[in-house]
Amino acid sequence: MSAHRITTADELRALVAQRGAATGCACGVGRCDGWTSLTEERWPTAQMVHVGSLRDLDVAEPTYEEQHPNGTRYDAADAPVAIAFFPYNRCELWRCNACQRLLLRYTEYGGYYVDHRVRELGPATPILD
Repeated sequence: MSAHRITTADELRALVAQRGAATGCACGVGRCDGWTSLTEERWPTAQMVHVGSLRDLDVAEPTYEEQHPNGTRYDAADAPVAIAFFPYNRCELWRCNACQRLLLRYTEYGGYYVDHRVRELGPATPILD
């Protein structure tokens, strides 16, 4: 994976702005405006390019605190992206070569499960400073 770390909202916004127009894609990811569970079997590895990481590797255990200044919920499509807050502080950023969508991905670990989650970043995605 790339060692590139995305550290600011401006850097993330710039990547979203240059992503190009998303077109129809048969990558199997489907719609994921908010956080969506996506099994490892459905993740189209061959089409995905690692763009960078939002995770700070100098922090052993990133916070689980969330940032919702407008009362949104974690899984809402209009929930803001806040790099220093959960779950964004545990994310990798990927681009689909077929449709050019940018996708955030992280893994949720529960007591008895592992859940891979994906969220698309688009022009309307709110990104907080």
